[in-house]
Amino acid sequence: MRIEKNTVVSLNYELSDATGNILEKTDTPISYLHGGYGGIFPLVEEALHEMEIGYSCSVSMEPEDTFGEYDAELIRVEPRSSFPANVAVGMHFEGGAEDSDDVIVYKVTDVTDDSVIVDGNHPFAGMRLNFSCTVTAVRPATLEEITHEHVHGAHGHGHEH
Repeated sequence: MRIEKNTVVSLNYELSDATGNILEKTDTPISYLHGGYGGIFPLVEEALHEMEIGYSCSVSMEPEDTFGEYDAELIRVEPRSSFPANVAVGMHFEGGAEDSDDVIVYKVTDVTDDSVIVDGNHPFAGMRLNFSCTVTAVRPATLEEITHEHVHGAHGHGHEH
């Protein structure tokens, strides 16, 4: 079966930086709904379109194709009193940008006696990335998956977000 709009594609992948360091790697295949639903990087989706099980490819992507450029404005200094007493470097907190419904995940990068510094950039922001993958399965999507615009069941996203 070919990968077309409204098929569920399962694949194994490795995401690496420009120097070849592996940033993410699958232990079991992930699945996404093919056809512009935002389940995978658009350039990867383009490369996989009309391919079949067993197809492998490697796609190099600039920051604008993945997590965007690094934005210094997403680094914020907040009062320590706004955080739990046990706040520590490496913790993550959700916050919203002013005048926006978007939720940004901020990572604590420094803690002082009276302030906490957080960074809302994705860890891979500003990086050129390489996505290598092999297609392990292709199946027609269910009507429910198409309506909800994501994969359901085993190896899919579920409804966490």
